[in-house]
Amino acid sequence: MKGLIFKTLLSIALLSLIGLKTAQAETFSENNLVFICFGQSNMEGNAQPRDIDKTGVDGNRFKKMYCANSDGSNKGKWASAYPPLCRKNTGMTPVDYFGRYLCDSLASQYKVYVIVVAIAGCSMLIFNKDKTECANYISQQEAWMKNIVNNEYDGYPYGRIIEMAKKAQEIGVIKGVLLHQGETDAYNTDWMTRTNAVYRNMIEDLGLKVKNVPMLVGETVNADQNGACAGANSTLNSFCNANSYAHIISSSGCPAGVDNLHFTAEGYEMMGKRYGAVMLELLKKKGYLTKADVAPVTQEQQPQDSPIYNINGQQITAPTKGLNIINGHKYYF
Repeated sequence: MKGLIFKTLLSIALLSLIGLKTAQAETFSENNLVFICFGQSNMEGNAQPRDIDKTGVDGNRFKKMYCANSDGSNKGKWASAYPPLCRKNTGMTPVDYFGRYLCDSLASQYKVYVIVVAIAGCSMLIFNKDKTECANYISQQEAWMKNIVNNEYDGYPYGRIIEMAKKAQEIGVIKGVLLHQGETDAYNTDWMTRTNAVYRNMIEDLGLKVKNVPMLVGETVNADQNGACAGANSTLNSFCNANSYAHIISSSGCPAGVDNLHFTAEGYEMMGKRYGAVMLELLKKKGYLTKADVAPVTQEQQPQDSPIYNINGQQITAPTKGLNIINGHKYYF
């Protein structure tokens, strides 16, 4: 009997340790790169994931946050970023291969965390910070959209984005905003004004700076794929040309589904990699290291006037004892 009690207590202790380890798994690091992703159905994800899309994710480096009410007790927690990234019963999204691309390209000390909040068919009005204006817009929509917004995001998508983003700031740094929206209403300058306001409100409410948080704006299905809403792309490009923080992501050549509104899985993969390639170049300009940047360890002397980083990718003023990264090469002192 004593032996049984001892084994039981030991099991409880081990489970407690496991639980403690899990709770401590996500700790703050400037190398944890967080991205806010929002929009309508193409950001939500429409295509059925292929078998290849369900494998190959580095679950320790690419993670999604559960953001919807249907996620239950998981809401606000992180998990390996396998599709669907938005919520249950959604499909492939450009964010799937955006994250994979960055993980494949950035040095191993960096991790990618994504927050995806999207509603099919919605106007930019649905992301209004003003709850009353948001509610007014929702009240005029079809029952299916009302159900998504009210049941999954408590009738306030902007609020859910900020809530989840603040949680994410506990473990990492927000490095960018990804938008795929416009099929519904990006046909005039009003959309540009509203989108700028949504972005600026996010920056203010999260204590960020515009210069540190670029916005990547994906085109709708292109005219070369008979895109039903390709006319919106003119406005999307104008928006990016008018705002230095915004960068257009071309959809040229990305295959569309039979409805000519949504991309195929291949199209989402192509779009995701294009988002990733643009973000990678922006990160490199900020001094983030790629896998190709880091050469084998050498005992060479320190290059003059070169940026110096510790092994965690943090810039320092002078080399320290041990391993340092100087001008993209490893040096041991």
